[in-house]
Amino acid sequence: MVMGIVNVTPDSFFDGARFFTPEAAVARGRQLFDEGAAVVDVGGESTRPGAEPVPVEEELARVVDVVAGLAPHGRVSIDTTKPQVARAAVAAGAEILNDVSASMHEVAAELNVTWIAVHRQGTPATMQIAPQYGDVVAEVANHLAAAVERGLAAGVPEVCIDPGIGFGKTTDHNLELLANLRQLTAGGAPVVVGASRKRFIGELHSRSDGCSLEDVPTDDRLEGSVAAAVWAFAQGAAAVRTHDVASTMGAMKVAAA
Repeated sequence: MVMGIVNVTPDSFFDGARFFTPEAAVARGRQLFDEGAAVVDVGGESTRPGAEPVPVEEELARVVDVVAGLAPHGRVSIDTTKPQVARAAVAAGAEILNDVSASMHEVAAELNVTWIAVHRQGTPATMQIAPQYGDVVAEVANHLAAAVERGLAAGVPEVCIDPGIGFGKTTDHNLELLANLRQLTAGGAPVVVGASRKRFIGELHSRSDGCSLEDVPTDDRLEGSVAAAVWAFAQGAAAVRTHDVASTMGAMKVAAA
């Protein structure tokens, strides 16, 4: 399953301000459905490193009309950490709660929707300030296994897990998680991977090209993003989140063949 990303924000790291009006965001979401996305994930608060929190009222104003506009065309996910936003988005037609705080299992149970529990060390304001782990794979796996137990105990109909690539992790941490993804997929819960256009992709491109990271902007990270998505599927991931649905679908079909 490919999840297309629509960020209705002015400051997201890749598509911030590109689809900031409801009309532009709905048009982008419909394009992603047409390109083959099984789900379109709508977010109204940036989770990039250093991002500032968004007031509830502002986040509601950004996402509810977009969810309502997209729901007739396919499955919609709401990317939020706020219960009020989750409830309003589900009322507007969202079927999945994508939760980078991994804390809203009771809300997902109340709303009877799929819950994606994402691992994150710290908050957007702090998560990339020297993240440290003893064993990143074991710690992330244990954190997500506990989230699955909480979700199922609360009555969530389906719990998915996401290792949180780039959320409180260095490039080496991200690579370690991707290299050992089968330790997560073997646990039984569907695994979602979101590596699209992230900083570590830029860093890998810079290493390959012998240039600085500043010479690899987010617009120049497509190949690495697609490679990471295909790798994730090959390791048993159930879904990937991507800004580039058409390219990811094409690569995935070749790999599957």
